[in-house]
Amino acid sequence: MSAEPVLEREAVELARALIRIDSTNTGDPATIGDGEARAARFLRERLAEVGYETHYAESHPGRGNLVVRLPGADRDRGALVAHAHLDVVPVHAADWTHPPFGAEVHDGVLHGRGAVDMKGYAGILAAVARDYARRGVVPRRDLVFAFFADEEAGGVHGARWVVAERPQWLAGVTQAIGEVGGFPVPLPGDGPDRRAYLLATAEKGVAAAVLRARGPAGHASRPAADDAVGRLVRAVAAVAAHRFPVVRTPATAAFLLACAGAGDEVGADELERLLDALGPAGPIGRAGLRDLATPTVLRAGYKTNVVPGEAVAELDCRVLPGREDAFRRELAEVLHRAVGDGVRLEWRDWIPPIAAAPDAPLVERIAEAVRAEDPAGTVVPYLMPASTDNKHLSALGIDGYGFTPLRVPAGFDAFGLFHAADERVPVDALRFGARVTERILRTA
Repeated sequence: MSAEPVLEREAVELARALIRIDSTNTGDPATIGDGEARAARFLRERLAEVGYETHYAESHPGRGNLVVRLPGADRDRGALVAHAHLDVVPVHAADWTHPPFGAEVHDGVLHGRGAVDMKGYAGILAAVARDYARRGVVPRRDLVFAFFADEEAGGVHGARWVVAERPQWLAGVTQAIGEVGGFPVPLPGDGPDRRAYLLATAEKGVAAAVLRARGPAGHASRPAADDAVGRLVRAVAAVAAHRFPVVRTPATAAFLLACAGAGDEVGADELERLLDALGPAGPIGRAGLRDLATPTVLRAGYKTNVVPGEAVAELDCRVLPGREDAFRRELAEVLHRAVGDGVRLEWRDWIPPIAAAPDAPLVERIAEAVRAEDPAGTVVPYLMPASTDNKHLSALGIDGYGFTPLRVPAGFDAFGLFHAADERVPVDALRFGARVTERILRTA
């Protein structure tokens, strides 16, 4: 049997085997089992049997991390790390049509938690690594295959721990490929056969802001004119109503031009109309246009007839690259206009945005690999509105790209299946992903 069919078959087999390992990450250390360690040890065995020297460690009992390296032809070039996380979000089995950890295939579709996020890609990476070892492939530069724990709860026990405690595993790495990208969206105006495979070249920063209002406590029958709850409500309403300005980062500008034909001359209002016409790609582009501050948690009071002395709100903040200082100033101004000095703004858990060059040679290698398998496909940069392990790797000076290629049928919303019930992926999409990933890593 030829190498390519073996590669594709193993990618599917390994993905199914990983899905069957329940590696649910609840975010609560008291309820997390050893699934991440079992998944990492499974891959360690599969890679060791074809000759890899494996580096494995548990950041905490049951939280396994695995890294292997394949030397390249030019050891002086910066290495490339291709990475996947082995944890998955919780499931409510009653909401699923098929068992979430059964890895069952029905009508050519693989069902299970992690099928797209992201045990499918972990299986692809392991299959590619095994394929290279069997065939004696020497890539252009060192390749590092990394499998992390804990991405779904912030990477504390996964990528962040490896960066802090095992940086030698990533020595010489300058670029990374991981999630989230590689799923095609139709290009409007070019017919049904033109597809854009989205490549995340940037990610918004993430922060939590706390709004704290204080005022006189007392009996609810005699409220103060400006109590804590009233101040907080006005502040939260102002934040919720505020729209931050449209900012064309390099990633967003490339996306708008390719997918909506929108150059710099197109105004904000027209952009909204063009994005509405993009179908599933519209919300992706819209999320990259502006900073966001979203009220998510409100706390005040302990008894109906008591006016509390303090009221607190928490905001989830998503910040564009290059906008950190401006964002903080603008949010403070919004609050000051609403309540003066009546609310204190506190920051916590600030994770900076990241951005990599959308025109780096690696991007062209990715585009070439896609065209080799899908001549109608084109690679389009975009700005990912959330976070991946690429943010942790950036602490080592590693530029991160999000691209886990899957050619899915028109109307198949791969993005929408992240964390959803009935998560699934077409088997043919995994096979496509294996072929494209193999070419990317061999030629990068």
